[in-house]
Amino acid sequence: MYTPKSFLKGQWTQGSGDGIDLVNPTTGETIGHAFDGGLDLLGAMAWGREHGGRALRQMTFAERGALLKGWSRVIHNARDELLDLACVDSGNTRSDGKFDVDGAAGTLSYYAYLGKTLGDERILADGEAEPLTRSSARMVGRHWYVPRRGVAVHINAFNFPAWGLAEKAASAILAGVPVFVKPAVEASLVAARIVELWHEADLIPDGALQLYIGEPRDLLDHLQAQDVVAFTGSGETGRVVRTHPRVLELGIPVNVEADSVNAAVLGPDVQAGSDTFFMAIGDIVRDMTQKAGQKCTAIRRIVAPEDLVEPLVEMLGERLADAAIGDPADKVHRVGPLATAAQQRDINAGITALAAAHERVWGDPDACPNAGFFVAPQLFVARGGVDAALVHEREVFGPVASILPYSGDAQEAVDIVAKGGGGLVCSVYSDDRGWSADAIPGLMPWHGRVVWGSKKVANQGVGPGTVLPSFVHGGPGAAGGGEELGGLRGLRLYWQRTALQGDRGLIDKIMS
Repeated sequence: MYTPKSFLKGQWTQGSGDGIDLVNPTTGETIGHAFDGGLDLLGAMAWGREHGGRALRQMTFAERGALLKGWSRVIHNARDELLDLACVDSGNTRSDGKFDVDGAAGTLSYYAYLGKTLGDERILADGEAEPLTRSSARMVGRHWYVPRRGVAVHINAFNFPAWGLAEKAASAILAGVPVFVKPAVEASLVAARIVELWHEADLIPDGALQLYIGEPRDLLDHLQAQDVVAFTGSGETGRVVRTHPRVLELGIPVNVEADSVNAAVLGPDVQAGSDTFFMAIGDIVRDMTQKAGQKCTAIRRIVAPEDLVEPLVEMLGERLADAAIGDPADKVHRVGPLATAAQQRDINAGITALAAAHERVWGDPDACPNAGFFVAPQLFVARGGVDAALVHEREVFGPVASILPYSGDAQEAVDIVAKGGGGLVCSVYSDDRGWSADAIPGLMPWHGRVVWGSKKVANQGVGPGTVLPSFVHGGPGAAGGGEELGGLRGLRLYWQRTALQGDRGLIDKIMS
């Protein structure tokens, strides 16, 4: 039986209470318990502010980067162990686990490189010094980014226990702010093991990283004015975090990355059988099957010209038929189970609602193992454009997508996608520059990222579902309104930008 512990105030601590069941999603069997009663969250957060903050602020960017490089190496060296654990913990196929674990190591390595390039500084200037008056060249002002003096509270989702931990922590640590991370309890084994490995390698400065395995309880009640919160999960829970009394009272910065009904748009020039067509097919199938469709960046709506609907259904069905469902430990299976029984119930309810409103054109809801939390991939055609029922408002967070036919008009496609209220990513497939010049700028205000697929890059794309550390991850409206990663942009959440005015020479001496 697994009993993951919390890492608080530099010690591995077992909580008390009845325990929270940890379940193998492939079999439905209980594999352990997490205990969160009686843990000193207030003291742990204070410990992080005092000890972790001081330790990190004394380090240069290069030294913080070296720390992240060490974290990356540890994950890479323990890759096989973590992949095996992800299979038991989250029902990941080996390919799914690689996507998560390798993404974690790669993100840490990227931010380690950024730290190296920033060198021996501890804070970062924003722009050059500017004179305040025409009569004096000495009196100047300059903006500076300085690390906040609190802790970064990271509340992570269940679907990426390794990558979610690493991508948030990389930005905060490089910025000089200690981390207090709460992974989803039901998928906490991978995150807990990673932190354990870092601790065993003596790569956690005192207070720089703490891990809490448990329910939220009164965690946010202990926030102080210099703290930061970064949340990934449902829009509903994100709103609860944003409106917490401590957040509102103290004006605490909050970054929310919520699930969204991301779209793929095929232009009217796309022909069935073309390179661009098959690029779209590959991206859609990958997003429907990878992680059993439980990715916040997955394509949920496929906006396609009417004459492409039949070829899309045929080719997607052919590819999905090759995606065997079953025990992720068996390499023959490409689609594993959902993470929890609650997820399975919610997704099945969403599928039932979709089936009542639209035509199911591919997928057998009963074609999956009896044990565990499996859901078979399913494809719908939802007619009605902006007025189509359910698909714009309700995300079915599993291996499910809907095709929405449209006339081929660029503005109509933009209107359909925008009905979703904002997304993390939208992919556009077209070789028509004129149509794309109309569609893409119209789609950009509704998304944190837009991927343009064409025959010129048909064999070179990494897919819209892949989040890269050099580009922002987040989106407006329904996607949470947040922004993570994006290189140095990801550090700004953890910094205070302050304008310092005074004598140029004195400023240069104390801020160098």
